[in-house]
Amino acid sequence: MGFTKAQLEEFRDTTVDDLVGPSVRLLFVGINPGLWTAAVQTHFARPGNRFYPALVAAGILERPVGYVDGMTPDDRAYLLDRGIGITNLAHRATARADELTPEELRAGRLQLEQLVARIRPTVVAMAGITAYRAAFGRNRATPGRQPETLSGSILWVVPNPSGLNAHDTAASLAAAYREPAIAAGIIRSGE
Repeated sequence: MGFTKAQLEEFRDTTVDDLVGPSVRLLFVGINPGLWTAAVQTHFARPGNRFYPALVAAGILERPVGYVDGMTPDDRAYLLDRGIGITNLAHRATARADELTPEELRAGRLQLEQLVARIRPTVVAMAGITAYRAAFGRNRATPGRQPETLSGSILWVVPNPSGLNAHDTAASLAAAYREPAIAAGIIRSGE
């Protein structure tokens, strides 16, 4: 499946439903849906996004899942069965995350806190240090485990898997994602 730029623009401001269930132990939080993600209604779906390959490389997923053309119900169930959930800080689709306002990011924090309080994951992994700093007012925050919790859940900041974040590779993302997955009990440290 492919889209023209004009076709993708039709999905601007569209939302993508959270992928959450009653047994989420590790909740990944993207910044906001991209236009491709909105078009196929699958988080981190744009070709070239390294999120799912990094999950496989980290051992968080034991097999690849389809995502570029939209995730199948079986693949969604597989993620949920593994204890993985996915949401976004801001819910409106844009071509780039820098199109979001600081107010949207701060409002997204409040919505995220409510979601986390409701589903109670062990670990929340926020993908993107810049968005985290803006949303949480933590201008000096560094990637990794944060000193505070989020609605009682361990809070981690991990690199954004977007292709625009060129200095991270699938291997470096896998290493960063592995730590919160161990803390969430998705994988063991020796695996």
